[in-house]
Amino acid sequence: MHHAHPEPPERFNFARHILALNSGRKNKLAYRDDSRELTYGELDERIRRFAAGLLQQGLQPEQRILLVMQDSIDMPVAFLGALFAGVVPVPVNTLLPADNYAYMMAHCDAKLIVVSDVLLPVVQQGLTLADRKIPLVISGQAHESAGMPLNAMLTAEPLSDLAHADTHADQFAFWLYSSGSTGQPKGTVHSHANLYWTAELYGKPVLGLREDDVVFSAAKLFFAYGLGNALTFPLTVGATTILMADRPTPAAVFDRLTQYQPTVFYGVPTLYVAMLASDVIPKREQVRLRICASAGEALPREVGEKFTSHFDCEILDGLGSTEMLHIFLSNRSGEVQYGTSGKPVPGYKLELRDEAGTVIGNDSVGELFIQGPSAAHLYWTNREKTQTSFQGSWVKSGDKYMRDAQGFYTYAGRSDDMLKVSGQYVSPIEVESALMGHEAVLECAVVGKTDDKGLTKTVAYVVLRKGHAAGTDTEAALKAFVKTRLTPHKYPREIWFTAELPKTATGKIQRFKLRELNENDA
Repeated sequence: MHHAHPEPPERFNFARHILALNSGRKNKLAYRDDSRELTYGELDERIRRFAAGLLQQGLQPEQRILLVMQDSIDMPVAFLGALFAGVVPVPVNTLLPADNYAYMMAHCDAKLIVVSDVLLPVVQQGLTLADRKIPLVISGQAHESAGMPLNAMLTAEPLSDLAHADTHADQFAFWLYSSGSTGQPKGTVHSHANLYWTAELYGKPVLGLREDDVVFSAAKLFFAYGLGNALTFPLTVGATTILMADRPTPAAVFDRLTQYQPTVFYGVPTLYVAMLASDVIPKREQVRLRICASAGEALPREVGEKFTSHFDCEILDGLGSTEMLHIFLSNRSGEVQYGTSGKPVPGYKLELRDEAGTVIGNDSVGELFIQGPSAAHLYWTNREKTQTSFQGSWVKSGDKYMRDAQGFYTYAGRSDDMLKVSGQYVSPIEVESALMGHEAVLECAVVGKTDDKGLTKTVAYVVLRKGHAAGTDTEAALKAFVKTRLTPHKYPREIWFTAELPKTATGKIQRFKLRELNENDA
């Protein structure tokens, strides 16, 4: 496959690459977290010390270490330190219950766990459930009895360039667990080169990240999206990154935007909705935003438009996945079409296929397939799912999309979320977008419900804005409103008003939970 960008050399270690790129920026601020700052010079030294510490602990190249870490300056140190030593870091979601950690510890056969102090109890519970003895390294307040303080790891003599792991560009470098909406999460295995490609194809050309940027990602480093946002991209260009350990509430986000004046912000649609609805939203002159990004699910058109008119800053909505490592379909500065996921990121090829696997043209809904150099290699010990998702050089996204004549792609729902109502396909997303256009609606989710005749009808769960009352009048008004925006058969047959929608740790709406509610009602 031909890229306009130079291929990484065959022998390539991403951590080594980052250290070399920033060797002239010793005094530049690399990271600022809730309590500390780290210059590029200090980052370099810590990465090398952590790498040496891992080898001193007896870790072998290609063995896995689990990172159960909140976003702090220790996280990039542990992630890149492992890569530098040839050890495979597996960053995992910090909001999981103990049984998920037990599964992951066993599944990746972790030889060491690096854990943030506040997450120690749940990880210890996981160890008990997994019935494993795995040494712990603790970031934050030392708990001498439980494990080794991370700072003790950093007393090792720094690993020199000669001693770093001389890895192949395609060598397994790290894993990410994809949040399975069903069943156990899948261990998605990525290479050193995959990190390089996300920065070369999206971070620099599409996002336009520069050395003088200050970036802040509400999405955490353990997500594929957050890892690119707050590690791969800023470190590739020498920018400064703000890290926050806590949950990204609108108030906490506004606090960072006004205090540290980031120029680039990365969020998810549910957060943008909450930010716009907040009564502590800053004025545009209080922030210095140049560009924002959104991923995770489709950004409703009204949300993008409202955000831009308030902050005078575009949100580049895009589509990425754990399997592709970052965004491969995105809006561009200056040609943003809100309500779409934009156009393919140069360096990636996209196809829409029908049920039979035939490539289809514009204006019809198809299954999205992606080809590009940042695709994962496989799901660990899951041949069946690997073969379903990774088909030759193509990756099956599990999303349905439509492309218009201008080449813009519009999300039409997950492959398993499409509803057939009165014999016609209805995209729940399309109905949600229509509802979101009504002034009373803050958030909504649309799911299918089977009635007593075995037919599917659409049900909308709606969170109302302040000052709007739930009731039959509002319900009738919303139904009538949708009929003016979509073909009439698509209007939701039932509307339920609720105080909040169930969401995953990423802020994605858990439609399956709403579907279960429906089945219990039926």
